[in-house]
Amino acid sequence: MNRTEFIVVIAIILFVAFALGWFANWLVHRLTRVSGVDMNELEEMAKALHDAEETRDQAISYLQHREAELTNQISQTEAELRAAMEGLREARQEAEELRAYVEHANQG
Repeated sequence: MNRTEFIVVIAIILFVAFALGWFANWLVHRLTRVSGVDMNELEEMAKALHDAEETRDQAISYLQHREAELTNQISQTEAELRAAMEGLREARQEAEELRAYVEHANQG
């Protein structure tokens, strides 16, 4: 094999390698290409995700506000209950005192 034949064989091998590489590149891009329909679906999914996150944030905010209101209402109800219990305790004590006075007056 002389020098010219060697150069021709190497050139053919390099051309075949280039052609195989180009074909492989074309095939990969063809298989992994994203179509317009897919892009529209991705955009719709992104919008739906964004809307869901906004709804979640609004729900969390509402729940925190509602929890604060209910905590305040419970505190007020507990304060009213303590006041009512104190009033009931005083009424019972006063009733006992009156009962003792009436019994003492009936005996005397």
